[in-house]
Amino acid sequence: MEDSEKAEATLNLMKSLVTFDHSLRHLAGMLIVFLLFTASIFAQADSRKSYTFHGRVEKVDRKAGTLTVNGEELEGWMPAMTMQYRVDKPTVLNQIKAGAQIEATVYERDLTLHDVKVIAPARN
Repeated sequence: MEDSEKAEATLNLMKSLVTFDHSLRHLAGMLIVFLLFTASIFAQADSRKSYTFHGRVEKVDRKAGTLTVNGEELEGWMPAMTMQYRVDKPTVLNQIKAGAQIEATVYERDLTLHDVKVIAPARN
């Protein structure tokens, strides 16, 4: 290989490395933006006021992924009432029967029951 060919190959290699470095920096920048966005979503979820919800399950609708619950008052937000709620983990619907007393976490302006636990099973 002649000196001019070696010089051209070296130059091409350096150009490739610069392009690769630029691509890595761009990818790293995109990753940082994604992580900041994700963190802001979790921060927003955590900044909402949470309540401990108690109620008696009236109906389990596995197909719709909901529970109809006669819920106790959530002081400062919601009066006692019977209504339908989504659940954050649909698998919990397999563990709950009508008549069970449940406890869950709810967040202001969100009618999803989070971390649902049976505190007293349904009476037969």
